[in-house]
Amino acid sequence: MNINELTSKDTKSMRSEVYASLHEEITSLHLEPGRPISENEISKRLQVSRTPVREAFLRLSQEDLITVYPQKTSIVSLIDLDHLEETRFMREHLEVAVTKSACDLFSETHIELLSNCIERQKESAAKNELKHFYQLDDEFHAIIFEGCHKDRILAVVQDMMSKNFNRVRLLSLSEKLNTETIITQHEQILDAIKNQDKETAEEVVRKHLQLVAIDREELKKKFPGYFK
Repeated sequence: MNINELTSKDTKSMRSEVYASLHEEITSLHLEPGRPISENEISKRLQVSRTPVREAFLRLSQEDLITVYPQKTSIVSLIDLDHLEETRFMREHLEVAVTKSACDLFSETHIELLSNCIERQKESAAKNELKHFYQLDDEFHAIIFEGCHKDRILAVVQDMMSKNFNRVRLLSLSEKLNTETIITQHEQILDAIKNQDKETAEEVVRKHLQLVAIDREELKKKFPGYFK
């Protein structure tokens, strides 16, 4: 985020912007799990007073993204595998139900949106644009929820994913563990929706959302300091 943009904000906007900036840095792994982080350091870097930083720290600690130690340097929270599994479990069951609904409800417009998203994912993978690939992965699943008029459920899922699930997803993509599998499974999900094949849709979605559980074991070995 541009420092000049931050310093020109009013107090309320500044609080929101500092929070959003830190949230993005943590969930994108720019601030890696276990990294020491202090209010003083952040206020100097962003050139803002400590008040909005302190408030951002409090909010992020409530979301389990920062672990605050009074009178000591706080840290970016380690990835909680129990929370990760809860999120994966919830998302699997909700997304299976929504994708099966898509087999009945999806319009040609939304089918075309999914198809276009997959093609852009292939291009991103070929160019090694992993951040864009990650964004398109989110877009693919959002289209399914939105096409079934389940936007509120999507918001709940995204909120839970922001704490631990997305950091593991991004770490997995950075290691290129499953980009080809993700594309293949997205194609299978699209075909199941087009063919109104609920049984296949459920099977593929379950496999798709278990990838993070498979990848985490390899990631724990490579980045042991990132996990609780």
